[in-house]
Amino acid sequence: MRAWQVHELGEPQDVLRLEDVPEPQAHAGMLRVTVDAVALNFPDVLLCRGMYQEKPELPFTPGLEVCGTVLDGPRAGERVLGGPGLPRGGLAEQVLIPETGAHPVPDDMPASKAASLYITYQTGYVGLHRRAQLKEGETLLVHAGAGGVGSAAIQLGKAAGARVIATAGGPDKVKVCEELGADVAVDYSSEDFVAVVKDVTAGRGADVVYDSVGGDVFDRSRRCIAFEGRLVVVGFAGGRIADAPTNHALVKNYSIVGLHWGLYRHYEPQVFHDTHAALLDLWARRQIDPLIGAELPLEDAPAALTRLSDRGTIGKVVLLP
Repeated sequence: MRAWQVHELGEPQDVLRLEDVPEPQAHAGMLRVTVDAVALNFPDVLLCRGMYQEKPELPFTPGLEVCGTVLDGPRAGERVLGGPGLPRGGLAEQVLIPETGAHPVPDDMPASKAASLYITYQTGYVGLHRRAQLKEGETLLVHAGAGGVGSAAIQLGKAAGARVIATAGGPDKVKVCEELGADVAVDYSSEDFVAVVKDVTAGRGADVVYDSVGGDVFDRSRRCIAFEGRLVVVGFAGGRIADAPTNHALVKNYSIVGLHWGLYRHYEPQVFHDTHAALLDLWARRQIDPLIGAELPLEDAPAALTRLSDRGTIGKVVLLP
C-alpha cells in the first residue's frame, strides 16, 4: 500500500515521500481500516517540522484523524472514525485504530465530514463545555473562525446558545464566519477586535475566548475578556507562546484554561465516547456540519499541508486515498 513517510524533519513539501510500505497487521485490540478520508490539521505540519509535543521516531506517517471502513473481524464493513496512532498515521491507504477508539459513523455522514468531526469538534466540545463551562446567553469570542478549529467552535458555540463573535483575516473569511452563524464577524486585518468586542458587549467583554492562535492574539484577548471570563488556550498557530501575567488575571478575576484534549486518553477515556455521542446528537439535529474547504487526492498531501501552514485554507482540508 502507499503511505506518506517523513525520513527527516523539515517543511512538508521538502520531507514528505509517497512510498510503498507493508500493509498494517491487526493485533489484539486493534482494527485494520481502509482509509476513506483523512482530515489535515496544523499539528501535521508541526510533526513534519519536529515541533509537535509528540515526536515519533523516523520514519513516520503524519495524519491524526481518519474515517474508514473496518476490513477484518466482527466489525468488518463498519464505517468508523478515529485517530491512528503514530508513527503510522492516516496519510496512508490503510491504518490501525484502537478498537475502543473506533467511533461509529452515521449512514448519512459523508467520509470527509466524518474524518473532520474527530479532533476539532471533540476539542471544541470539551473545551467549551467541560473546560470553559460555556453557558447559554454568554458571549464567546472565537479566533481564526474560518479555519477548521474556529469553524467548529462557532457552530458548537451557537448550538450551546451563546452569542458568538468571530475573527478572521479578510472579507472572504469574514463571510464564511457569518455563514457559519457568527453573530458578529471581525476582519482582524482591518479592524481592532478588542474595540469591537467591547462595543458589542457594552464594555463587558467576552465571557469565553477560544484561542488557537496565541501570541499577540492572546495578549489582546486579555484586554477584552469579561470579569470572571475564561480564556481557553487551544494552540499556538501564530507561532509564539504568549506569557500570562498573573497580576492581570487577578485584577479581572478571569481564568486561563488549558485545553489538551488528547490527554483524556490517559486520564478519562470515557470523555471521548461521551463527546462523540453528544456530537452525533448535534449532527442529527443539524446544529453542526463540518466545513470542508477542499477535498484533494492523497497525492496532494505536501501541497495541502503547505497551504494549511500558510493559512491559505478555509475549513478543513481532506485527502481522499
